[in-house]
Order: sequence, then structure tokens, then C-alpha cells
Amino acid sequence: MKVAVTGKGGVGKTTLSSTLARLYADEGRTVLAADVDPDANLGLALGLTQEEVNSIVPVSKMRDLVVERTGANASNTFYKLNPQVSDLPDKLAKDCNGVKLLVMGTVDTGGSGCVCPEHVMLKALISSLVFRKDDVVVMDMEAGLEHLGRGTASMMDQFIVVIEPGARSVQTYEKVKKLAADLGITDVKVVANKVRDAEDEAFIRSSIPADALLGILHYNPEVIDADRRGLSPYDVSPAMVEEIRQIKARMDQN
Repeated sequence: MKVAVTGKGGVGKTTLSSTLARLYADEGRTVLAADVDPDANLGLALGLTQEEVNSIVPVSKMRDLVVERTGANASNTFYKLNPQVSDLPDKLAKDCNGVKLLVMGTVDTGGSGCVCPEHVMLKALISSLVFRKDDVVVMDMEAGLEHLGRGTASMMDQFIVVIEPGARSVQTYEKVKKLAADLGITDVKVVANKVRDAEDEAFIRSSIPADALLGILHYNPEVIDADRRGLSPYDVSPAMVEEIRQIKARMDQN
């Protein structure tokens, strides 16, 4: 199972990503969770301490590794566009509650849009994850999809956008759906989070096609409290875990 979870910041995609990862790990599966969001907090959601999270160096900041794998350096403007990276997930991932966490980091391009060695490394590394045949891979992504190439995106089993009950959030879904279509992905699913009442649910169901809606997560103070305390929501909110377990069951049927 290869899953990409995307959406704007604060909608709850990290909660969904981390809980899915731990549910699969509880089944005895080999699970690799990749944090591709610039606001990297998947480690905390999986159950790492703040100190452990702070000790992780994102792949994009591993300059010596980037130079080694791409051949790029200060005096060489040419570098490999397909560096060898298949060994890196196992070497760099940090174990947490049965899940291997790989923190990708971000690349500062200064708005130039250039393809830098760090970007090439991240893209190659993400692409390599989809070839881990027997593993479950969960990618916690930002709303942009620049790290996903056409080949990588086409091999994802599930492409999920997390939204809230609001017009701007639905617009984000429409935008991601268009970006995904440009990569050849036509089946984009939705998980609605922070749904408070019947009115919120009615809004979601009127805004999202029924065949695209994987499930609904209700507003849950326990999840908010877990985030405030730096704890994994998986360890704090059985109700939330059960809702995501049902979503996972529908994912596994597809």
C-alpha cells in the first residue's frame, strides 16, 4: 500500500498520516512514513519526543550526502539527475512505535524555480519509496505536489486530500485534484476532518462527490490536547483511532 496524504496546513493530514502508519504497523506490516511537509511534525504525531524530533536532520540538509550521491559541488555545475538512493530509507529512517520515519525537509530555491541537487535528491528518494514492493509507505505531504513526478504519482495506491468543512478547504481539494490530474491521477479521495455537527457533514456531502469521500473525522478535543502536549493522537484518542480504522478498511478494499 502506497498512500499520499495532502492538504493545507492545520487541517489534520499529519494526524491521519500518523494514525494510518501506526494502524498498519500494528498489523505487523513494514511501514515507512515520509514527512514531506515543510512544517515537519510527523515525528511528534507518531510518538517521538520533541528532543528526538529535534535531533533528526532532514535529508535536504544532509549536504555531504547530497554531494556524494549527485556529484554536485561548488566547482561542478553538472550533477546526476537520477542518483542512487534506494538504500537511504533504511539507513536514515528513525524507528518509532513500529514505524520507520524518514524526514525529507524542504529546499529553498528563492523563487527561482531551479532544479537544485537537493530537489533532485528528494524527488529520487520519494520515487524510490513506491518501489518498496512489500512495504506500506505513507507520505505526509504539503498541498503542492512538486516532489511527485508522473511515474511516482501513477504508482500510488491512494491519493488523499484532507479538508475541513469550509469553502476554502474545498477549493484546496479542487486545486490538488487538478494538480494530480496533470500527473495522471484521476482518482483523488477526500477525508473530512474537524466535522462538528450535522450541518458540517451536510456541507461536506454536498461539496464532495460520494465516490470520492473516504470518511469523516469528527471534531475531537482529545486530538487537540494531544497536539498541545506533543503526544501521538493514536495514544490519546481511541475514538479518533476507530474512525481512521474504518477509513483504512475502505482504503484496503479499493
